[in-house]
Amino acid sequence: MTFGKAMLAEWSFEPGITYLNHGTVGVTPRRIMAVQQAIRDEIERHPSRFMLRALTETEFGRPLTGRPRLRAAADEVAAFLGARGDDLVFVDNITAGVNSILRSFPLREGDEILVSDLVYGGVLRAALFAARERGCTVRTVEMPHPFRADRLADAYASAVGPNTRLAIVEHITAQSAVIFPLRETAARLRAKGVAVLADAAHAPGQIPVDIPSLGVDWYVANLHKWAWTPRSSGILWAAPARQADLRPTVISWGLDKGFKAEFDMLGTRDPSTHLSAPAAIALMREWGLDAIQSYNHALAWTGAQRLADRWQTAFDVPEAMIGSMATVPLPDAAGTTPAEASALRDALFFEDGIEVQMHAYRGRVWTRIGAQIYNDINDIERLGEAVASRVNAATAR
Repeated sequence: MTFGKAMLAEWSFEPGITYLNHGTVGVTPRRIMAVQQAIRDEIERHPSRFMLRALTETEFGRPLTGRPRLRAAADEVAAFLGARGDDLVFVDNITAGVNSILRSFPLREGDEILVSDLVYGGVLRAALFAARERGCTVRTVEMPHPFRADRLADAYASAVGPNTRLAIVEHITAQSAVIFPLRETAARLRAKGVAVLADAAHAPGQIPVDIPSLGVDWYVANLHKWAWTPRSSGILWAAPARQADLRPTVISWGLDKGFKAEFDMLGTRDPSTHLSAPAAIALMREWGLDAIQSYNHALAWTGAQRLADRWQTAFDVPEAMIGSMATVPLPDAAGTTPAEASALRDALFFEDGIEVQMHAYRGRVWTRIGAQIYNDINDIERLGEAVASRVNAATAR
């Protein structure tokens, strides 16, 4: 396969857009959208038969023969992630999965949940809500900068206190886009009696994943970001010892029938996103999963260095901590606040036709580029010039 601009035909983008934000809500190839539509068409030929007799293990009358469709899809996705299908369930997204875990975990008054200052905003809010309901606290650990794997793991381990019961640890951080030392961090936390919830929203498809080897208690991830599955689709993996007391956020027909049944049957919803996941994985393998990940990594790594050179800022992250995304600081004149980051992002989108993530962190504005096989270095250089032009114009005024 030849990656770059030629691959744009495989997606449904508006003509002329420079899209450097694959990670935010994902983008699904046309072929997988067609698979999803075929599944929807199949459902509509006999909805009750599909939803009540073929989809899940929960029985509504006599089921059809064969593996339930949702379990068969879970088996394939689990194998892609090095896991067993029996330990994995589908959730709408990482937000739903994290909420399920936090609401099921037996927090008591005075307990503490540990997060880092790289935590995703939606996850942080879920933790704050769970803590507020039960008289617990959420403590944020500042991660040492510049980022280095051993220093990040040290910061988490050193922060554990006598009341720390649960830690939320990223696999790939959302804004800073670094691959976190999850395995090492989890081992040190669990050695201190702290349960570990892994936020892996960006990991499947972006980097190789073998969930059981990471040593976490729960692993929640999205498939609609880097694994090309139609949105929204995510997974929740739970270690066998953590499954019995885990409940979905919606209680329905699967209640008390076991981990898989409770999450698989949440009432009537569109299962076509989850059922499309095996086709998305198959397409990545057809085009070459290793080649895709290598291309995206090289583009993100090289592109980040080009941007830093163009803007005369410092990109100081080890290459081993970069997957398909990289975060680069903008010049000082770009601003320092979330409002300034948002305004620049809007200007790039509405006036320059560039979609890219911008955020404020530690007193300056940063951009996160997401590299996908429909991008090339010209896209990133176009971003570099557009930002430089806007910053220079602002400085001249």
